[in-house]
Amino acid sequence: MSKITLIAKLTAAEGKGAELEAALAELCAAADAEDGLEVYSAHRANDEEGVYYFFEMYQDGEALAVHGKGDEMKEAMGKLGGFLGGRPEITLMTPIAAKGLVI
Repeated sequence: MSKITLIAKLTAAEGKGAELEAALAELCAAADAEDGLEVYSAHRANDEEGVYYFFEMYQDGEALAVHGKGDEMKEAMGKLGGFLGGRPEITLMTPIAAKGLVI
C-alpha cells in the first residue's frame, strides 16, 4: 500500500497567530499517540502573515482514516477552532521521491 501525504494550509484569525502557534505545538505533541502517522510538522509561512502549513505523512489510508480520533488529538484539535480565520485547505498526495523520508 502507498503512503499518503498531505499539506494543510491554515490561516490564523486576526491577531491570533501566537495562540495558533501554541495550539499547533500541542497538536504535534499529541500526534505521538497516533500509530501510522510518520511525519506531522507545522510551519509558518515567511511571506504570508498569519499563514501556516502542516506537512503530514501516513503509513497508509488506514492510518489517515483514524487520524484525529484519539482522545489526545481530539482535545488538541478542539483548541484550534478559536484561532483559525477560516477552514483549512487540504491537499492529499502520494509521495514519489524524497530525501530524508522513507517512502
